[in-house]
Amino acid sequence: MPTYVMLTKLTAAGRETIKERPERIKEVNREVEAMGAKIKAQYALLGPYDFVNILEAPSDEVIVQVAVELGSRGTLETLTMAAIDIDSFIKALKGG
Repeated sequence: MPTYVMLTKLTAAGRETIKERPERIKEVNREVEAMGAKIKAQYALLGPYDFVNILEAPSDEVIVQVAVELGSRGTLETLTMAAIDIDSFIKALKGG
């Protein structure tokens, strides 16, 4: 299954939500999984982004649905990138 890296920044509303209800993070994770993506790893960050999530999804369309749904709530902004494991990357560079 394809792998994706999703960086997220909380908005003011998002910071307020997790300050009042930190468990909301786990609730959102369950919602993401219900949309068809699987969270492989998740870390809180210090710096310009608040979280990094490593996700698997069956297609780009599923990860787009996740990103748009989460972003439409007004509590976070996402930056999502497809990730290619190094062995597949090397194989592609060698032409096969």
